[in-house]
Amino acid sequence: MAEEEEIAVYDEVEIEDMTFDETLQIFHYPCPCGDRFEIALADLQDESTDIAVCPSCSLMIRVIFDQDNLPRPPPDPASEPAEQQQQPVAVAA
Repeated sequence: MAEEEEIAVYDEVEIEDMTFDETLQIFHYPCPCGDRFEIALADLQDESTDIAVCPSCSLMIRVIFDQDNLPRPPPDPASEPAEQQQQPVAVAA
């Protein structure tokens, strides 16, 4: 695709003004409709989008951020190498 399609956004918001939910790994920001705009950390990290959407109305905001300042995702214990995972230790009685 030669040109990016221009999206009409309600506002542009600095990521520092948004709230980060560590459990859900999403950023959110209050929407005028009473709900909140949401965008997943993974979407920001892989640069697939910088648009946060409100699930209750048609408004969208553009998130202004620096890729280097995004929080790091929590480590996934299943993806750690076997030697780094905690192993049970037998104790002599």
